[in-house]
Amino acid sequence: MKKETLRKKFDEAVAVVNNYTEPLPADLLLKLYAYYKIANKNFDNPGSKTPLINAFKANALFQAQNISREEAMKSYIKLVKKEFKEG
Repeated sequence: MKKETLRKKFDEAVAVVNNYTEPLPADLLLKLYAYYKIANKNFDNPGSKTPLINAFKANALFQAQNISREEAMKSYIKLVKKEFKEG
């Protein structure tokens, strides 16, 4: 997949998640969080005011640390298509 096409599909998948209004399972949110952060090369520490949430986010990032930016985008898109049935 070309980089421009991949980025466009990734941005569309992000929009699906951002526009979704129902509650989502925590494990799904953590996977999406990790893929999003890697895809956008954002390696800042989690910014929640709750230490436990920061720990879960840091763990999700740690588990996904060995994937490339492109793989993170593809994984995000695949997860959205699977879980949201419209992405």
